Amino acid sequence: MCSHQSNTHLNLHKIPSLPETKDQNLSHFPRGTPVISSRSLPAMGIPADDVVLIQQGKSPHDPTIVTVNCPDKSGLGCDLCRIILEFGLHITRADFQTDGRWCYIVLWVVQLQHSNLLRLDWDSLKNRLLRVSPPCLTPLYYDQKLNGSSAAPSVYLLKFCCVDRKGLLHDVTEVLTELEFTIQRLKVMTTPDGKVVDLFFITDGRTGTELVDTAESVVDPEAVEVVVVCLPYHELGNWIALLRNSALFTGFSTREYCIGCELQLAGPECDNQRNLSSLPLAVAEELFSCELSEKESCMQALRTATTSPKKAIVTVDNLLSPAHTLLQIQCVDQKGLFYDILRISKDLNIQVAYGRFSSSIKGYRNMDLFVQQTDGKKILDPKLLDNLCSRLKEEMLHPLRVIITNRGPDTELLVANPVELCGKGRPRVFYDVTLALKKLGTCIFSAEIGRHSTQDHQWEVYRFLLVENGEFPLASGQARNQMAAGIRRTLMGW
Repeated sequence: MCSHQSNTHLNLHKIPSLPETKDQNLSHFPRGTPVISSRSLPAMGIPADDVVLIQQGKSPHDPTIVTVNCPDKSGLGCDLCRIILEFGLHITRADFQTDGRWCYIVLWVVQLQHSNLLRLDWDSLKNRLLRVSPPCLTPLYYDQKLNGSSAAPSVYLLKFCCVDRKGLLHDVTEVLTELEFTIQRLKVMTTPDGKVVDLFFITDGRTGTELVDTAESVVDPEAVEVVVVCLPYHELGNWIALLRNSALFTGFSTREYCIGCELQLAGPECDNQRNLSSLPLAVAEELFSCELSEKESCMQALRTATTSPKKAIVTVDNLLSPAHTLLQIQCVDQKGLFYDILRISKDLNIQVAYGRFSSSIKGYRNMDLFVQQTDGKKILDPKLLDNLCSRLKEEMLHPLRVIITNRGPDTELLVANPVELCGKGRPRVFYDVTLALKKLGTCIFSAEIGRHSTQDHQWEVYRFLLVENGEFPLASGQARNQMAAGIRRTLMGW
């Protein structure tokens, strides 16, 4: 599939039953591609160090090659791409294949431009990818249901109170992101006397054993000293290292500006924050009613963020291969595109047997996917094919919803994205929105994250009450459109 191969002792075989094709764009695609056959697997699997290999580029401009070589499981590609996106990486190319038991995946990744200020821990990335990869011991008898069945991570409540300033919410979010904490829920309030109270419901993206060493491994011992802290659980004390990052209070006295911080295991209040406060019917219709078609509403969303309207094309071919349905996809390049496509496949129980994600050409991506149903047969049901194509086009044209509307006398920004069937939301949305608002010089009066269910989807919704500034008068429709377009560009990586 590519020149980069894993340094394992497994034999590589040619795919024996791939279809012949006269299409020059596909003749090289899967024929001649190396594939790992389950018939040649050793009884005890392969060394753990060879399951995930990360080969960094020779120069900062060269992509890093991530290779995953392990037993297959349903939705593995989606899980791997989700972690790649969590680390602020963009997939520029991808080759992957599976025989249903063993898979071989190669991803070429680069760091996104607005993420290059974050320190990227490649060892941590490798560990995270290893954790979602099925174990290599006795792979022929591997039960997919056992992988990922561990208990849900503990949710912690971080209470943070300090004097408000422009960009503070993003700076705190940046520290949490760098420490690989995931913000599950959020409630941010600004008091009349200019103070801010933040409630972060967070989980740790790494194992619990790494939690104890957070302060020593991440924070410079000479960093800003810790302020007033109330920690009911002594073993969690190291988490307060996130507040030692001096970037939060550059030019300020930490003791003067940070009033207090408390970290504890979350209680029932976490469930209370799960449901979003009621959305007005008109706002909900505007936010969620953009069903995929050639509707002007979807195209308008792209026109406001790009110079010209873009299209998404999905071509289905059931004649080329006797065992697979071929999906040929062309669409505008955007951040998280590969994750979005594999998320749809995972949610619809569609298995991707072979795939190639080509480099961007003039801002467009071309993808070739050979897919099957879970029973190993090609997709012949017209309704299933129509649903699959519609969902793919919807995600390629409109993966995130962004609107700015009135909330009484105030101006409210709402951002929404679909949630995976397993309950996971899209990574780094809150980080990107707060970054965009910071760049625009717009202050946030309050913010919250919650879930909203419609007939077909569950959505993660981010709500922000904005504070007026001179550059973007929020009462102006033109200024709102410019702000929404700027936020969308950051979210999409344009």
